[in-house]
Amino acid sequence: MLAQLQTAVSLIYPPRCITCGDMVESDFGLCGSCWRDTAFLGGTICDTCGTPLTAGGQGDIYHCDACMQAPPPWVQGRAAVLYRDTGRKLILALKHGDRQEMARPAGLWMANMMRGVDASDMVVVPVPLHWSRLLKRRYNQSALLARAVAQNMELAWCPDALVRVRRTSSLEGLSREARFRTLENAIRPHPKRGRILNGKPVLLIDDVMTTGATLIACAHACLEAGSGPVRVLTLARAAKDA
Repeated sequence: MLAQLQTAVSLIYPPRCITCGDMVESDFGLCGSCWRDTAFLGGTICDTCGTPLTAGGQGDIYHCDACMQAPPPWVQGRAAVLYRDTGRKLILALKHGDRQEMARPAGLWMANMMRGVDASDMVVVPVPLHWSRLLKRRYNQSALLARAVAQNMELAWCPDALVRVRRTSSLEGLSREARFRTLENAIRPHPKRGRILNGKPVLLIDDVMTTGATLIACAHACLEAGSGPVRVLTLARAAKDA
C-alpha cells in the first residue's frame, strides 16, 4: 500500500533537480547538466582548508602556501564543492532563497568528505548566526547542514554550542584583514550549552569557506570551551582560481 502511494505521489509530483527544476530520477538529486557543472572536490587538496592543489611532492598529505604560512587552529579541513557554477547557486539558494531542502543532499556530500576520519565521540557544531539575523532569516543554513551531516555520520550535534555575541556587518567584499577585525571577540562558547564541547573533538560546519576568518573565530571559541581537536567541514570552498 505504501509503495503504491509513493508511486502515485511521484506521478503527480515527479522528482525535480534541486537547482534547475528539470525532472530527475530521484528526489533531492541533480540533473546531468547541473551535475557536470558542479565542481566536486577530490584528488589533490590542502589537508587543512580543502582548497584544490596541483599534484606534486611526496606523500599523500598536502598543504597550501597560505595554511603553511599561517596555520589555522584546526587539524583538518574539507569542503564538498567549489564555490562556482552550480556550487554557488546551491549556496545562494540555501542561504537567501529559503531552499532549506537543499541541506539534505548537501549534508550527504559533506559527510562523504569525512570518510576515513576517526569520528569517535565527535560533536557536530554549526557556525552561529546573531539572533537578529536569525530572526530575519528564520533559519541558520549552517545549522541545517550540521544536522544533515550529523545524521549521515551518526554523530551528536549541538546547534547552539557557540553564540555570536554581537551582530557583525556582512563580510562579503572585505579583505582578509578586515574580516578578522570584524569578527574579533564576536563568537564565544554558549554560557551553558558550550560545556558540551569540553574534552570533545569538534566538527565545525559552515556553508562556505572564503578566507576562513569566521571558522577561525569559531575554532578559537571551541578551544576556549576546552574542546579536543577541531576539524572544519563546509559545503563549498572559494578558491582564487575557481
